Amino acid sequence: MAKKKTAEKTLNIDNILFNCRDILRAARNSGSFFEKRDMMLTLVFLRFIGEKYEDGVEKLRQTLIEQGLDLEDENIRAAFFDDATFTDGTYNLPYEARWQTIINTPAPGLNVALDTALHSIAAGSDDLKGCFVEGTFTTRNLAPNDIKKLVDEVNKISHKAFGEEKDLIGRVYEYFLKEFAVNATKEEGEFYTPHDVVSLIASMIEPYDGTLYDPCCGSGGMFVQSAALVKARQGDINRINIYGQEKDAATYRLAKMNLALRSLSHHLGETNDSSFTHDLHKGLYFNYIMANPPFNLKGWYDANLKNDVRWADYQTPPEGNANYAWILHMLSHLKPADGVAGFLLANGALNDSDTLEIRKKLIQNDKVEAIIVLPRELFITTDISVTLWILNQNKKGGNYHGRNLRNREHEILFVDLRQWRNHPVKGENKKKVRLAAEQIERAAEIYHAWQREGTDGTNYETPELYRSVGILEIESKGWTLTPSKYIEFIDHDLEIDYEKEMARIQAEMKEVMKQEKKSQQMLEDAFRGIGYGID
Repeated sequence: MAKKKTAEKTLNIDNILFNCRDILRAARNSGSFFEKRDMMLTLVFLRFIGEKYEDGVEKLRQTLIEQGLDLEDENIRAAFFDDATFTDGTYNLPYEARWQTIINTPAPGLNVALDTALHSIAAGSDDLKGCFVEGTFTTRNLAPNDIKKLVDEVNKISHKAFGEEKDLIGRVYEYFLKEFAVNATKEEGEFYTPHDVVSLIASMIEPYDGTLYDPCCGSGGMFVQSAALVKARQGDINRINIYGQEKDAATYRLAKMNLALRSLSHHLGETNDSSFTHDLHKGLYFNYIMANPPFNLKGWYDANLKNDVRWADYQTPPEGNANYAWILHMLSHLKPADGVAGFLLANGALNDSDTLEIRKKLIQNDKVEAIIVLPRELFITTDISVTLWILNQNKKGGNYHGRNLRNREHEILFVDLRQWRNHPVKGENKKKVRLAAEQIERAAEIYHAWQREGTDGTNYETPELYRSVGILEIESKGWTLTPSKYIEFIDHDLEIDYEKEMARIQAEMKEVMKQEKKSQQMLEDAFRGIGYGID
């Protein structure tokens, strides 16, 4: 008797989220895209914070056992477990907020149980106060069967299964943008920066100590992934002081959840607000800035911003496009002595005519250090090629993270990575590529080698990849920052031996015709063999 084959579906994050998406789509009262997304993210938060609590309790148990204490002793339990204190930032959850309590609640009581858990967490922590919308689940009031299926799916999401090093909250956020957001655009702030792009920025500017700022921090993914990179390099995340701001209320709450889960000390302001009209960190200067601002944002301008101090030394950015408003805002927050910023912008900012005077002065003031054009299709919600800008307040050289840097005044490094599209991402609904670890390392080395003492900036180039350019040449090109204006691109057609190529093509055509003739003859012979005539 043949063995019965059982096809077991691989457990992965996309399969789980796909199931959650379908449950919410079919459920009555599940609400808009934003309400579906917020329910899912809140559930995932409860799952993650619950799992961290369980891990914390288990570590505490092991520590007490190693110390020879009796865990069955009521006094020991009362002293260590009834009001547990964790040294790694893990939150001590009340009974009603623990994931095991939630997962074991009968289906008819789940909506109430979830909102009770959220209320208890917010009431017990200043960091998490304001992270949740009161009544998230009872307001929607999903049917018992629907909310039970949703909770059971989320129960499968675990850092034990999917890894601590990744921004899983951000991954869930990205997935629901992709699957639910019909109208979610970069302009609306509904965007997520992939892990490889964050890794590229961090590998270049190295924000491994001091203050780190993101003026449009979204779900906090830049902070989470940067902290993971610091840990990977055996750095101390406590040496990083995080500052951020986010305009969208729901995304602001998400960022607070995300950072709290990671025990990352942060300053996101008391509320959500626009970095342009209400700068919550006015007057502060930061060592590092990492950002992915909304591309070509419209509607950012307010009449009160006309003579704003942030662009007083330049000119007011165009009202119809915030790209240069973001640049000048970030520049105003960089430490004047040695601040470094790495941020993404749409490629149009490299050569916009209505920002020419601002761009010219940025170059003349020696603020722009490097321009790196990235491959297309790195992002889920847009397939355009974008540019990584690096601003540096100190191009005069000196010691930086243990490296001796040369004087790079009046030089800009241009890098074109558009051809680095050889790592496709499988399983996506649309074409998507990623930057592999070795590519990120190579790009960072191009930048760091250019900075390094002993490098000749006047001859630092590789055709079709990078080139160091002086300010006089940039001026001669009309102050454009488009890399292809400076990097040599070889016309590979000129390398072709046309006589040899034509001979090869003719030989191939002869072989094809020979094979076709042979096939035709075989066909005719076959028909004759069964009694059919051939005209």
